[in-house]
Amino acid sequence: MAQYEFAVSVRTQFLPEQSDPERTNFVFTYSITIKNTGTVAAQLISRHWIITDANNHKQEVRGLGVVGHQPLLQPGEQFEYTSGTALQTPQGSMVGEYFCVAEDGHQFEVKIPEFVLSLPHTLH
Repeated sequence: MAQYEFAVSVRTQFLPEQSDPERTNFVFTYSITIKNTGTVAAQLISRHWIITDANNHKQEVRGLGVVGHQPLLQPGEQFEYTSGTALQTPQGSMVGEYFCVAEDGHQFEVKIPEFVLSLPHTLH
C-alpha cells in the first residue's frame, strides 16, 4: 500500500547583525529539511505559514514552493532550504503545512509542527 509521508525538521537562528531591537525589528532564519519518508515520489507544490510574535500579532504567508523551488522527492530523498522572517518582538513562533502531490496524483498535506523563534539566552 502506498504511503504519502514527508518528515520535517527545523533549525532556527537569530540574526543580530540584521536586527534592530531599538526599532523592534528582530530577524530570524529557519533551516528546514524535508525528507520523503513515504513509498511514492511526491512534489512539494505550496506552503502555508502562520507566524506569531509575542504580542500575538499574526502574519499569514501562502505561496508556491519554497525559496523558488517545488522539489520532487523520491522515497528517501531530502531537500533542505533556509529562509527568514522578521518579528516585532524578540520571541515568536511559526506553524504551517506543505501541500504536496504524489507521482500517482494523490494530494496530501504535511503538517509542520510549531517551532519557536527566540533570542539566545545570555548568561550574566
